[in-house]
Order: sequence, then C-alpha cells, then structure tokens
Amino acid sequence: MRPTMSPIFNSGNPLRACGKIMQKERILFSWSGGKDSSFALYEILQSGRYEVAALMTTVNEYYDRVSLHGVRRQLLELQAASIGLPLEKVMLPKDFSNDDYENRMRSTLKKYYELGVRSVAIGDIFLEDLRKHREEKLAQIRMNGIFPLWKRNTKALSLEFVNFGFKAVITCVDGHSLDGSFAGRVYDEKFLADLPGSVDPCGENGEFHSFVFDGPIFNEPVAYKTGETVFRDNRFYFCDLSTTHQPV
Repeated sequence: MRPTMSPIFNSGNPLRACGKIMQKERILFSWSGGKDSSFALYEILQSGRYEVAALMTTVNEYYDRVSLHGVRRQLLELQAASIGLPLEKVMLPKDFSNDDYENRMRSTLKKYYELGVRSVAIGDIFLEDLRKHREEKLAQIRMNGIFPLWKRNTKALSLEFVNFGFKAVITCVDGHSLDGSFAGRVYDEKFLADLPGSVDPCGENGEFHSFVFDGPIFNEPVAYKTGETVFRDNRFYFCDLSTTHQPV
C-alpha cells in the first residue's frame, strides 16, 4: 500500500498545542524537483506547521526546462500534479543575467508577500555563503527563509532519502567532479556506494542534480523515459528525460 500524506495537505487546518489552536503558517516552497528539494518538502509537510501555497521553480523559457537541472517543464508539471500542490513558474530568458534572475524572482516573491506569505522554505544543507545570500535577498522584501535540512549529515540524509522510498534519477553531472557515466543513473544505494570519496553524497557542492519521480510526497509515480546524454560547455553531462504521458 502506498504511504499517504493526506493529513498534512489539508490547507489551513489549525493545529492543537498545549490545548490551544494554532493556525498553520502559509509559506512558499523553493522547488527544483530534485532530491534535496523533495526531502525538504517532506520534512515541511510532516511537521504539520505549514501550508504550502505553491512550489516555486525557475524555468528557462527558451529551452522550456528547469534551470540547472535541465528537466523538461512537462515533467515538472507532472511532479506538482502528483504532489497535489500549485506550481509557480518563474520564467527566465535564454541567456539570463543575474539581474534578470533577481528581478523576476523579486517580482514573484512580492506577489506572494502581498498574499500574506512571509517565509520561503529551501532545501539547502550546509553552504553557509549560499544561505546568507538567500536570507539577505529575502530580507529585502521582509521575508524569511526556512531550512528544514540545515546541517544534517549528508551521508545519513542520502540513505534516509532512499530508505524512505524516494526514487530519483540523475539528470546532470559536473564533469569536473564526477564521471559522465553517472548521468542517467538511479539514485540508490549502489549509486551512493560508487561515488568517489571526494563527492558529497547529496551533491551539495553541485556535483550532480536529480529528478525525483516517486516517494511518500507523491500520490503516484511520475512516468518518464531516459534519452541521450549530451556534453555541454565542455563540463556538464545532461541526461535528457521525457514524459511517457500522452496528452488527452
């Protein structure tokens, strides 16, 4: 029987603590579709303290793919549909600058701020500079960051991810850190055992990125098929995934 997450998807349900009724905080979730993002969402939902207003993802509008991960928009949308949460796509131009990114992200965050959202949950684990940068940008619009995986041991976290029933496939590999043959592999105990000791098991330093297609936050698996692996920018290996879903 598939694990159910239904009790924590009841939007706006009050909680009881010490005999008092507490309202869930409505938050935005920074969603990449990868494993750390998925496990962070699992932790957020399991806590029972939050109502997720939407999954926010940056998408390159020219390539129609998730930024960095290279996953097709259609697969991203199937993920959100299976999870049962709204998807907020932040569209970026083909060759976007840092200013393009900051401006479009700020516009999206301001929209949710006006709707009463004051916090964004993020799946970062240990990169101090990155967390500091995110918190500074959020503070500019009077928002806060929530980091449910912060300072967790990445070896233990990677095994928890697998043991909890999450399933992911590697979509991008940094050739400076890892052999390109790891692209397209399923993220499981064998994958973790094969990683060089210099590579973080969660890929927190950008060694690899992933697409999660099943797990306890999903109502049903996201069907996909693996295509060719391409080498880009003389550095990155991208395994192309496409959907097996046939439009009605």
